[in-house]
Amino acid sequence: MTIQPTADHRLREHVDKLAAEHPPLSLDDVDFTVRDPQALDARFGHVLDYMARVELEVDRNVLELTTMLPDPPDVDRYFYADVWQPQEIQHGLILDRLQVELGRPPAVADTDSISTKLKIMGALAHLGSFQDVVRMLYYLTGMSTERSAVLAYNLLHDGVVEMGEDAVATTVIAPIKRQEPGHYAFYQLSARGLWPTLAPWQKWLVRRLRALSYGPVGSNNPEQAADFGEVMAALGIADRFDDFVHQITRVETELLWAQRAGLKVPDYVVNAFREAVELARARSGARAA
Repeated sequence: MTIQPTADHRLREHVDKLAAEHPPLSLDDVDFTVRDPQALDARFGHVLDYMARVELEVDRNVLELTTMLPDPPDVDRYFYADVWQPQEIQHGLILDRLQVELGRPPAVADTDSISTKLKIMGALAHLGSFQDVVRMLYYLTGMSTERSAVLAYNLLHDGVVEMGEDAVATTVIAPIKRQEPGHYAFYQLSARGLWPTLAPWQKWLVRRLRALSYGPVGSNNPEQAADFGEVMAALGIADRFDDFVHQITRVETELLWAQRAGLKVPDYVVNAFREAVELARARSGARAA
């Protein structure tokens, strides 16, 4: 008789595979040759800065996770501490080195602050039933973040190739974007495994907290939201982000909002992206005035 592997076993196998097949990238393997630094800076410099900051802030993200999840499953800790963090830090260091090569200042990353809101969630998470709510929010955020990264790096890669910056495309963007889908897969597998086990009140609370707390990756205040709006504009999605948003929330919509037949994208996601675009345009207008 064939014994089917458990969900936890499949997750651990997935993380083991990520660790074995995708070790952290090395700066020594990167060719930072740029044909036209001014043109690359003008078109994608602020995109590189935003992405570098987000990647470098995984140190803070891990602190947040240890605060919010006092007793996570072993596979979660294995993933975010031993695999995800080392990979993402190297992404940030490489992107930051590239923007410095373009003559830009290094990214300013917040690597150690933890909000009061997260500390309160962490205190409540000592109750096992509430920790499962927090875990679900973590998986949902991870899915949205990593799917956004996959799509954004694909668009950035296409743009860099179009500019003829082959070294950057081949040794910077391509290796980074190859590592992101595995992260997304971890969160998706985890979310699909946890959601059916939650009680009705836990599912209600997840929906409520998700709607109240959602924000695009790396967007923690209005200034950063405007930065994100500028990234959207540079990648060509500011005026047509519906499909982008649909792709990053497909599983979230399927799990959380299955009872709302025909819902393509949760309103809170659309509103967050629209606000980022509007803030970017308002800031651009104020600069021009």
